[in-house]
Amino acid sequence: MIRSIFCPKDAPRQFNLSPDQMAEVLQNPEGLLWVSLEQPTEEELRAVLQDVFHFHPLAIEDCSNDGYQAPKVDVFGSYLFIIVHALQPEFPLDHLDTIELNCFLGPNYLVTSHLAAKMAPVQAVWERLERDTRPLENGPDFLCYTILDRLVDEFMPLLDAMDDEIDRLEDDVLARPKPAILQRILSLKHSISTLRRIIAPQREVMNRLSRDDLPQITAQHHIYYRDIYDHLVRIHDLSESIRDVVTGTLDTYLSATSNRLNEVMKALTIVSTIFLPLSFVAGIYGMNFENFPEIHWQYGYFYVWGVFILIVIGMLWFFRRRGWI
Repeated sequence: MIRSIFCPKDAPRQFNLSPDQMAEVLQNPEGLLWVSLEQPTEEELRAVLQDVFHFHPLAIEDCSNDGYQAPKVDVFGSYLFIIVHALQPEFPLDHLDTIELNCFLGPNYLVTSHLAAKMAPVQAVWERLERDTRPLENGPDFLCYTILDRLVDEFMPLLDAMDDEIDRLEDDVLARPKPAILQRILSLKHSISTLRRIIAPQREVMNRLSRDDLPQITAQHHIYYRDIYDHLVRIHDLSESIRDVVTGTLDTYLSATSNRLNEVMKALTIVSTIFLPLSFVAGIYGMNFENFPEIHWQYGYFYVWGVFILIVIGMLWFFRRRGWI
């Protein structure tokens, strides 16, 4: 699907332009054209990116590639090609996934492309334009900032959810360390690794966009991109803290299960140690020799049981005195 809006100076806005109309309005340097390619077909990509804007073939290939691509900024003459990643909507913590957003930022246009059917940051900006036209009035670089800022803001609820989950895991580890809890810890650790893999290069992208060496971004808007960079630095630091806590929780789980195993082994060892002399005594009196003096005792059976009880009591007293039980 192709959505577009053209905002000329001192004229009504135009929506859903055809490729020919896009090529025509691009000749107006004072207008702003935003084209959003949402789950586009190969024909739509070619019709807009190649036939209308004449973008570099490598950039067009990146837009059609559904494999993972690291966030980056490429400079192609008069326009920038930006790759960033947004979170999948309604993401589960144990299966964190992202959507790639491709942006072409030119002197009087912004082209965004994503292979997902819906991307929340882009949709949110479209809805915002219905009541607030300032992102269009301040140029394509400010419109691009608005989308990227919305994209980065979605990482904070994820970190809050991770923080709540790790608090629950810490309580569960101390109360009942079970294999299911270990699976939750490992899933959360994998999600944090995925998040950090995205945040680190994305932070560098915003750092470059906030500098003064890119003419596509005006000097007055550098501070806005620097604000996004600051948010990503904070998000990266929070993810580092959560990763350390998860690692500590994993160590706590392993220690708790090890201690629990040691307690079981200690109980089994005490039982085995107690039964060892009992088996020795029972073995002696179970021998079938003919000349066995105690076999004719009237109270021999009760005598043996008394020996058993004395051995058990004596060993338990010895173990407790040594602090083993």
